Amino acid sequence: MLIDTHCHLDAPEFAQDREQVIERARVAGVRSIVVPSVGVFDFQAARETAMAAPGGVYALGIHPLFTPEAGAVDLEALEQEIQLRLDDPRFVALGEIGLDYFVPELKTEEASRHQEWLYEAQLAMAQRYGLPVLLHVRRSQDRVLKYLRQFPGVGGIAHAFNGSEQQAQMFVRQGCALGFGGAMTFGRAKQIRRLAQDMSLDDIVLETDAPDLAPSWLVEPGTPLASVRNEPAEVKGVAESLAELRGMDVADVIRQTGATARRVLPRLDAFLSSQGY
Repeated sequence: MLIDTHCHLDAPEFAQDREQVIERARVAGVRSIVVPSVGVFDFQAARETAMAAPGGVYALGIHPLFTPEAGAVDLEALEQEIQLRLDDPRFVALGEIGLDYFVPELKTEEASRHQEWLYEAQLAMAQRYGLPVLLHVRRSQDRVLKYLRQFPGVGGIAHAFNGSEQQAQMFVRQGCALGFGGAMTFGRAKQIRRLAQDMSLDDIVLETDAPDLAPSWLVEPGTPLASVRNEPAEVKGVAESLAELRGMDVADVIRQTGATARRVLPRLDAFLSSQGY
């Protein structure tokens, strides 16, 4: 089954043509889209957007880029929303959460401590409610792992993975799959492509991170990557790229990565099974 395990479908970039974007994904064969929230302010938007998409599901969490404005009140609101949505079959994970040491403003001592506090608190919620997590790991793989190890039983997906083989194996041992998307389609991304080629498909899921991280075929030479809008339909091309890298039939890649997504996100599997998939 073709699943986009990470797509910010509720983002303002889709405000003018979201229905058409969803339809293009359906035509491309995408059977499920996971819509992670990024803060208290978009819990409702993520949920409603997921409900509007066939096979759409959602996650709840506070993204590290939004931690400077978040605090104890936000954590309370998140836990209340989790409790409210536990009976919703489309609610599948806690996310997007994690750490980011790429953005300069988040690398200061104070900002770093703050985002780590929020991340640790959200991992505790994931453990408390038996939820998998969608992890943001930009320039932060080791620190994300350090905290994750403190919460046995919490696994999920290391989204947009760009770490070493050793780090990849440590995430797998913690019960996480690795998310590969548009970055993998660029020839210059040698480390990502090598991992995507060598890791077991039991440990890989497909994603777009739309509207961000557009694949190579959408980016004209000289065009800044950040200015190109990505879409969930492009996850089909990601599957084709992975199949080419591995010398496999694309149908087998779609089947195996879809099975991995359903394994690491058990509530997604339950929802899809209820829909006859």
